[in-house]
Parts: sequence; structure tokens; C-alpha cells
Amino acid sequence: MKVMIVVTHLLGTGHLSRALTLGRAFVASGHDTFVIAGGMPAPQLDTTGMTLLELPPLRSDGIDFTRLLTQAGTVADEGYFAARKTALDEAIRRFAPDVLITELYPFGRRSLAGEFSGALETAREIRPRPVILGSIRDILAPPSKPSKAERADEIIAKYYDGILVHSDQSVVPLNVSWPVSEQLEGRLFYTGFVAPLAPTPHKDATGKGEVLVSAGGGSVGQPIFHAAIEAARKMSNRHWRLLVGGQDAKARITELRKQVADAPVTLEPVRPDFRQMLPHAAASVSMCGYNTALDILQAGTPAVFIPFDDGNEVEQSLRARTLSEMPAIDVIPSKDLNGDLLAQAVGRVISSERRPVSDQGFDGAAQSVRIAEELLERRG
Repeated sequence: MKVMIVVTHLLGTGHLSRALTLGRAFVASGHDTFVIAGGMPAPQLDTTGMTLLELPPLRSDGIDFTRLLTQAGTVADEGYFAARKTALDEAIRRFAPDVLITELYPFGRRSLAGEFSGALETAREIRPRPVILGSIRDILAPPSKPSKAERADEIIAKYYDGILVHSDQSVVPLNVSWPVSEQLEGRLFYTGFVAPLAPTPHKDATGKGEVLVSAGGGSVGQPIFHAAIEAARKMSNRHWRLLVGGQDAKARITELRKQVADAPVTLEPVRPDFRQMLPHAAASVSMCGYNTALDILQAGTPAVFIPFDDGNEVEQSLRARTLSEMPAIDVIPSKDLNGDLLAQAVGRVISSERRPVSDQGFDGAAQSVRIAEELLERRG
């Protein structure tokens, strides 16, 4: 089976990371897997066994997802979008997938609607026509007006065989964040959560007893790092390790180093062994994106979440609110974040009762493969 996954991450790398986890599951099942990525390069992510095509990259202008920038920081023009669309359409024709998966669209990425709709039309011309699936996380950004949900329903009815919802319906049903019409309900396939295998403890016990601070692959997490340095100064008996991601990580580390002084802090770029460090850590401090939340749950690490909520974003706040009912998890709204509150929260979760670690419900990638295989088999 030939599988193509199309994903564009515009802020951070979470969407791409989840798509690659999905891709690795298809590879593990023996399927020819082609991932088309339209965001900024993220060479630290694992693409083993897959073909990767990177379109001319785009990123959002901070939290403004309607203003898209090139890698050089200039506003993308019509020619730039046309080059991306041409490359995407040609790749679909050449690869002729049996299964085409679009990540997030049509529930998001409306600024790239022309690109995605062109890809869907191209796919419909292939004979036999591929099974077309959407791939979405547990919680979406709710539509700002009913017409956006109605438009998504129209697109799904026209092109899609199903929508893979990477959640457990009994834990987080889609209607928590998105209006689910009767028509849409019939196209939903709940897969469970998409996560790599649970992290094994680091062979060198790197990070043992430390507070690990991460904030995704973009610059929006910089306030978390500033607060973490102040918190570390107030908890001088505990070492803090700040893992800084993004294209400008080196410059941001230089800026943060000026604040560190005598605080018990290590500053370094994001590490590929971050997940292996989590089981050893005293606590984790992070935003509450889908991938990070699953890492924390699988590792059992005490955690303080500072949900990303700029620009009326509610996805991470909804997720954090659900998780905060579990032991050893605390939440600080970003508007309240400061060194004092963060130090207090970290102290609380470290001294809290440890929560049990579950290995159930994290096989969403393998379930997605099975669903795609069954839908293709039904088509015959």
C-alpha cells in the first residue's frame, strides 16, 4: 500500500511530529510511505523509512496564521504559493497513493485552502482513486463562526472517506471543541492517542533529578524560559535544564544566558533524547501541546503546564484543564506566569502523590494503519 501524508506546521513542530509518528507506523507495517511537509525544516525529527518532500517552507507571523512568511521572513506572495501547489500536485500524480492523509485540513489551515483543495482534486483524478482521510488531534481550535464548520462538512462530504480522530472518545470526544454534525459523526474514526512507544529511561540517566523545561519548536515559549530561570533561582537546591527549540534557538539561548548568572540552570538546544530524560526528571515544565502531554502521561513525570493561549487559542487550555484532575499535574495560565508561581507549582508537583502510568490507549498510530487498510480493502 502506498501512503501519502500531507502536513504543514506553521508554529512549532507538533503537527509534523505527530504526522511522522503516524508515518513510522505505516512503515512498520510494510507500507511505502511518503510525507510532504510544508513548514519550516525540522531535521531533529525522525523520518526513518519514509520519503520526505519539503515544499518551499512557510511559517506563521507569530500567532497570526493568516499572514504566512517564507524562511527568509518575507511575506509569501502568489508565486511562492503557486510553486508549493505545483510541487504538491506533481508529487501526488507521480506517487499515485492508495491512501492520502491530510493533517488538520479541512478543520484548520484555511489560509492554505487553495493548496489543499488542489491536492484533493488531483487525488480524485487518480485511478483507482485513493482512500482520502483527514488526521486531527484530540482538541481543535473551535470555529469562530458556524460557516467555518459548515464549510469543513462540505469539503469532507465531497472528498473524504473518513476522519481519523487521534483521541479516545470516552476521554476527549471531538464535540468538546468542534460542532459535530450528524453527517460528520458518520465519518469519524477514533484511533486512540498517537504517540511513539513509551520512553525508556536514559541509559546515562541524563536529567536525573532535574526540572526539564521545554517549550516546543517556536519562539512563543520564551516567557516560560524567563520564568523558569527566576524559579530556578528560588529553588537553588534543584538543577533546571532548559531545552530551547526553533530555527533561532542559538540566538535565544544567547539572550537567556544573560539572565542566568548564578542560577542553577543549564541552557541547550532541544535534544533528540528528551523523551528518555523524562522518566528520570524530578518534574517537567512545558506548554500543553498534544505530543508533549502524551510524553508526560507515558513517562509519569510530575508536570507543570503553561498552556499556549495567545490569540484566543483554547486548545491547550482545554487539554490542560482535563489533565489537571490527575495527581502531580499543575496548570498556570500564561497571563499569571512568573518565577514565584512557577517555583511554587514545581514544588507542589514534586511532593505530590505520583500518578500511575498507563500503557493503554496510546496505540493510535497502529490503529490508524488498520483503519486505512480496512477502508482500502473495502473499496476493493
